Amino acid sequence: MNVLVMNPGGNSLKVEVVSCSPTQQFASQGKKLVSVFLEGIGKEPSLSVLRGKETTHTEPMQAKDYGEAATSIFSWLEEKHHLAQPDIERIGVRVVHGGRRFAEATKITAEVERAIHDFERLAPLHNKSSLELIEPIRRKFVDAPLYAVFDTAFHRTIPDVASLYAIPPDLAEKHGIRRFGFHGTSHRYMLERAAHLLGKQPQQVNLVTMHLESGCSVSAIAKGQSVDNTMGFTPLEGLMMGSRSGDVDPSLVPFLIREEHMEMDAVMTLLNKKSGLLGISGKSLDTRVLMKDYDQDPRVKLAMEMFSYRVVKAVGAYLCALGGADAIVFGGGISENTPLVRERVCSSLRWCGMEMDAGKNRTLIDVEGKLSTGDSPLQALVVLTEEGLQIAHECSQSS
Repeated sequence: MNVLVMNPGGNSLKVEVVSCSPTQQFASQGKKLVSVFLEGIGKEPSLSVLRGKETTHTEPMQAKDYGEAATSIFSWLEEKHHLAQPDIERIGVRVVHGGRRFAEATKITAEVERAIHDFERLAPLHNKSSLELIEPIRRKFVDAPLYAVFDTAFHRTIPDVASLYAIPPDLAEKHGIRRFGFHGTSHRYMLERAAHLLGKQPQQVNLVTMHLESGCSVSAIAKGQSVDNTMGFTPLEGLMMGSRSGDVDPSLVPFLIREEHMEMDAVMTLLNKKSGLLGISGKSLDTRVLMKDYDQDPRVKLAMEMFSYRVVKAVGAYLCALGGADAIVFGGGISENTPLVRERVCSSLRWCGMEMDAGKNRTLIDVEGKLSTGDSPLQALVVLTEEGLQIAHECSQSS
């Protein structure tokens, strides 16, 4: 079964064609046939063709919005790969926020589309882009079933003790206010892949998984189920991220409105798009760029140390909440190619027996493997998280 995967980001769109076997048990058993990444949507869009982590070709492309981005990519796939409607049997669209309503890949009906729109108020930077993809997909692939795969679905198992805020319950229930957790497709993929590397089934392992890239989150997983995630009511809560602040004192919002005479939307833009690694360093949200100036630029060094420290705190807290774990798992672009962050996290865990192999930390760049030594009681793994494979797998397993 060929599944077309549409994964929208902040101003980007990753599109993959994945071949899934009807007998496969895990997402990693799928095979990518095509992988392209369109970035700069609405600005200076360009398409990159990917082979694994390597970019093999780049070209400009028309993409004033996500609808045009999808249409342009479909034309490119038809021209370059002769990929047409009969070649695609199912389509999966990543949707960031589905609250607690959706537990699995769900066929997109008019009712589901309305629900995605309703959740847009909680993830305005994300759900809107997913909705913009639906019309061009339906226009091009008339007969292929279309599914939504929700970031929040994996985290529906988070118990009330971890997901509720300490506000009056009546108010929380009225507005559906709770911590939902995000990056669920990535954390589920890391769970299954890490369990395989440990020689166990997913339901047998306790893990702390780290999804570290432009958006960042850490999850606590007990016996194969998510029991906590650093993101909350929206994807802004939690870790310091590429351009997002993560946790701040809530009083900071009215303070900035009052003292800086800012509008609410301007404050939210500041916290979502002008903070994090980008805001502290003043240079970039890409750790590969920042590490080139780590020893020369004090702001860059501070940004990297702040980022690492907050990951350390989250991992340590979740290890305590779980009462220990089989492994910590590094996934996402920053995890996969920034040894400094991995070293900071692993060295902070010596109190619980973590022994990192320094040589492996230097060489495991965009490669899956084990960071810890053979006799380390707590293992450290690098998993190349593949959201596209996970989305395709979940769609292929749905009725």
